[in-house]
Amino acid sequence: MNEYVSIFLKSMLVDNVVFIQYLAICPFIGMTSDTGKAVGMGFATTFVIILATAATYPIYYGLLVPNNLQFLQTLLFILVIASLVQLVEFYLKKSVPSLYSAFGVYLALITTNCAVLGITLNCISKQYNYLEAIVYSIGSALGFVIAMAVMAGVRERMKSATLPAAIKDKGILFIAAGLLSLAFLGFSGLIK
Repeated sequence: MNEYVSIFLKSMLVDNVVFIQYLAICPFIGMTSDTGKAVGMGFATTFVIILATAATYPIYYGLLVPNNLQFLQTLLFILVIASLVQLVEFYLKKSVPSLYSAFGVYLALITTNCAVLGITLNCISKQYNYLEAIVYSIGSALGFVIAMAVMAGVRERMKSATLPAAIKDKGILFIAAGLLSLAFLGFSGLIK
């Protein structure tokens, strides 16, 4: 059980998908201007990440490895991820139309969100078993949600701050992102 807790915490904090691995920067910058949208995008992406890992792991070990077709891994994983994003898009369009319209183009961009593909590939490269891969994907996905929520909070505070003209808008945004990344490096000694 300690092994699973370790994988979960490490993937969420120590190897945070945004602040440490520098994946998913597009939604991190594009969708964090509003806390509600950022958290909604985080949970939509979380859903896709977990389902993608649950679907791609058996495809890799059940279909590709036995037939010596590992070179098709990226292609098949992208197809699975794109299909899952379409399912999420249909669900949101029917169930939560306000969130669907708030996402705009960023919902479709989950398909090309490198965090989703990166996490599924990490599960294979780290040679996790199926349960470890699911725990890793849940931790990584929640790390993505944390990154989105923290940055959205920082950006909301920056709206009311008086900033020098030289660093207004994107300048302070990237400074804040860099400082948050440095803060997450503090977790590096937490779990080996």
